[in-house]
Amino acid sequence: MKPLILTPGDPLGVGPELAARVLAERVRTGQAVNAVLAGDGEAIRRACAQVALQIATDGPLAGGSGVAVVDTAGGHEPAEVAALRWAVDRIREGMAAGLVTGPIHKARLRARGFTYSGHTDFLADLCGVERPVMAFVGGQLRVALVTVHIPLRAVADALTIELVAHTGRVADAALRRDLRLEAPRIAVLGLNPHAGESGVLGREEIDVIGPAVEVLRAEGIDATGPVSAETAFMKAMDGHYDLVVAMYHDQGLAPLKLVDFGRSVNWTLGLPIVRTSVDHGTADDLAWTGQADPSSFASALQLAERLTSR
Repeated sequence: MKPLILTPGDPLGVGPELAARVLAERVRTGQAVNAVLAGDGEAIRRACAQVALQIATDGPLAGGSGVAVVDTAGGHEPAEVAALRWAVDRIREGMAAGLVTGPIHKARLRARGFTYSGHTDFLADLCGVERPVMAFVGGQLRVALVTVHIPLRAVADALTIELVAHTGRVADAALRRDLRLEAPRIAVLGLNPHAGESGVLGREEIDVIGPAVEVLRAEGIDATGPVSAETAFMKAMDGHYDLVVAMYHDQGLAPLKLVDFGRSVNWTLGLPIVRTSVDHGTADDLAWTGQADPSSFASALQLAERLTSR
């Protein structure tokens, strides 16, 4: 069985110890472990030592099993960036099954010359994908985002009929293919309060979002909208919708994290590789204290295993 590659992310954050703790717990409970930890070798080995996680010398990439470490520090890129590049190459070469990522610190990386807004657009560039979709699954809610890491004032101008329809289309395909939902029900949110109140509070619903929903429905996708966010999330919690398409980052993630923090998984849709990730940041104040919650990393690993075992 091909291993998964885990990139713990920023060595100053909680990622290295969370990855090590999740893998060590699997070893302790007798579960199969077949993983490669790639990133800052010093931080990764320190984290493994803290939980007595043994590092394999004949690791998974060589046909063995257990946990291997690949140190990507010392090059021209930050270790966490070089690890992503290395991981994508190994997966696309068929040496590994998929990728699970820990948190990166965007401001620290930007100061070191990293020009991307986060994991998603960097991985898309590495994979030659123009428009990946950031989605979150694993808890009571499933959410896909039309826009991601852009200023709030730029959201309305960024919305187009095709972009909204693309997000719903990619999400529907992933729900059917990967999560085995036969007929996903998708709620497409409005941008403005009360979904624009028939144009009184804004025209994005009339000019962009509504027409995008009609495109999706014409393609046979069970899409409803524009729906006000307050209504859509209540109905999704009640099981009326299988996924909510949100127009911007906090519109989708604020309710999701309120309900599902620690259980939800960041899942990038539309890539030629499987990539899952934690739903939290680097939490520098908790690094190396043993207090950070590994639940999201464990959930991300479980989802990656599910998606790569098809």
